Amino acid sequence: MPDQTLIDQIAERVERLLVRHEELQRTNALLNQQVQELALERDLLKSRLGAARQRIDSLIDRLPENNAVKDAS
Repeated sequence: MPDQTLIDQIAERVERLLVRHEELQRTNALLNQQVQELALERDLLKSRLGAARQRIDSLIDRLPENNAVKDAS
């Protein structure tokens, strides 16, 4: 009977490991989804930052140059 008890213990441990493995797979899938979502958000923010920089550069280019000369004298 001790062999059966050992087999039962091993079977129970294997079952627990399988459950833990499934939990880790679900957690990993959720984390991968979050990484993808954050990457998309990052790319969107980078794009918005680039557009804002272009608008600022355009506004700077439209500033009259003689204001800088008057301020410096």
